[in-house]
Amino acid sequence: MMNIKINDSFWQRYIKLIREEMVPYQWNVLHDQADIIIDKERDDEGIPSEKSNAIENFKIAAGQKEGNHYGWLFQDSDVYKWLESAANTYAIKPDEKLKLMMAEVVSLIEDTQEEDGYISTYYQIEAPELKFKRLFESHELYCGGHLIEAAVAHYKATGDERLIDVSKKLVHCIQESFGPEEGKIHGADGHQEIELALMHLYELTNEHEYLDLSEWFLEIRGQDPDFYQKQLSENKKMNLDQGRVPTINTVYHQAHKPLLEQEEAVGHAVRLVYMAAAMADVAYYNKNEKMLNAAKRIWKNIVEKRLYITGGIGSTVHGEAFTFDYDLPNDTMYCETCASIGLMFFARAMMKNEMDVEYAEVMERALYNTVISGMAIDGKHFFYVNPLEVDPKASKQDPGKSHAKPTRPSWFGCACCPPNLARTITSLDRYIASTSSDALFVHLYMDMEGTYQLDKQTIQLKQLTKMPYEGEIDLSVSQVKHPFSLQLRIPGWAANASVRLNDSEVDVEQVNGYILLSIESDTAVSLLFDMPVMEWSSHPLVKENKGKVAIQRGPFVYCLEEEDNGDQLHSFELTETPQPEQITDEVLGKFVSLKGAAKKIIVDESWSNVLYKANENKYVTESKTLTFIPYHLWANRSVGEMRVWVDRK
Repeated sequence: MMNIKINDSFWQRYIKLIREEMVPYQWNVLHDQADIIIDKERDDEGIPSEKSNAIENFKIAAGQKEGNHYGWLFQDSDVYKWLESAANTYAIKPDEKLKLMMAEVVSLIEDTQEEDGYISTYYQIEAPELKFKRLFESHELYCGGHLIEAAVAHYKATGDERLIDVSKKLVHCIQESFGPEEGKIHGADGHQEIELALMHLYELTNEHEYLDLSEWFLEIRGQDPDFYQKQLSENKKMNLDQGRVPTINTVYHQAHKPLLEQEEAVGHAVRLVYMAAAMADVAYYNKNEKMLNAAKRIWKNIVEKRLYITGGIGSTVHGEAFTFDYDLPNDTMYCETCASIGLMFFARAMMKNEMDVEYAEVMERALYNTVISGMAIDGKHFFYVNPLEVDPKASKQDPGKSHAKPTRPSWFGCACCPPNLARTITSLDRYIASTSSDALFVHLYMDMEGTYQLDKQTIQLKQLTKMPYEGEIDLSVSQVKHPFSLQLRIPGWAANASVRLNDSEVDVEQVNGYILLSIESDTAVSLLFDMPVMEWSSHPLVKENKGKVAIQRGPFVYCLEEEDNGDQLHSFELTETPQPEQITDEVLGKFVSLKGAAKKIIVDESWSNVLYKANENKYVTESKTLTFIPYHLWANRSVGEMRVWVDRK
């Protein structure tokens, strides 16, 4: 695919916000020029939050300044992700000032890279003797992966090959140190990312060594579950000053068993989905059936037993990790923004191997809910964690809930999410549609136009829609020279779908959630469907949601906010299905809210000075009307309670 332009008003709001607010704002933060308070993503004194220092670290490592490294071991990745989002933004709308900003960073990266290709500012500044010797935590290849992805985006946007050269030099350094040969390192970075980046470099260059190296890193993981611990023991024997020597949690790193034997989504959620996305990519290009089957097992475990209704993943703050089947707490979960972004990567990669509507459904669920919830509508405040239930008192006073914040901070000590969000939204064109040799599959509906390459022809696709709030979509395909199959996703939340070809209604075949249309010439297609309000119930084994429902209309999951409904949101019991209502809010803009009747428990005088009552299971209630808003819009107006799951009579 190529030359995709998104014209959609809903998404243009975000793309414009990133171009005009987020990219300049994040530039200032990374240069320590923003007058902000950097928040800790949870109560933890070990989180560095005095400043970013990200650009300063590069200048010190490059010898341009003197000083010490500040921040996390992976602080470099904030710069690389900023550069990737800036490149994507430039590709959408070229801007000379932005090009100069990118060029400044590219030159700094070139100056920082060592002669042998190595680059990781912490180890260059503070511990050169420990390069590649503490892989359980070093993030050297994780940062290297983000450098490669930034390089690919920058080259595509500008045609400048400098960072591609830097990336190839870095990969050569990695190949000299890692591999199956005797004397090389037989293990992988503790945080998966290099595997995914190598696939992007392979797709750009078609150089098979990058595909093979990605596959090797995947297959070596877990071959020796003691690998990380052995590295630390070896450092001790060599009298290397390496700080703490912890006991390694191999499940956290998905290194507890060989990757091809893994059957569940375990450990750190972001690492897991980055790994799984690379697995699906490698499986596609190398026709690796064993790897594809392993990826399918992980996917199945996530979507059937460990996925939040909002598209969030990760059930605990401890390790930002998965826990066990059906453990989906709403107020102590993690649901990191980066994890849902990684889930989108995973879904898209799986669709290269096989077309099943479930991949697009999950991708859309994550995108329209948890992912864009990660940023405020001012472009300058962000969620690291995306809770499904918040009480500001609990966030402030319960240490176990300090991560579930009622408002978006300006920045984080661990700032992986804001630039990750920016680079994902500015590359949204990758997710709209995909192709096979003789078919064009449309997954997401939004105003757009662009060209898609099939084996024998280049097809022009254009969409004009009323999405995401109304199910009216007009598509046109042109430049048709040979017959091909146009396959349109029918969303799981849609009802009464109908299709017209060149103004004539037709009966259509539906396979794996897509309607199949045989196209032989330039054609106009109209797709219509209703958007009923849906009440979702959880699997009976999800203890937290017994007797509750989550409300959805179209791609949006909805929530209650204290701003609209008052406090004590747990006291409401919905008594009818809410109905849609067009809203124009001075802060939130235009959107569709949902309103429905409910009963609210009243704390009457009989409860004065009483905590419990015996043999009394009825409460005094009053009638109320509840207002639901799309989940991604919450916490933009005031600080207050929020919840997704609500009691249902």
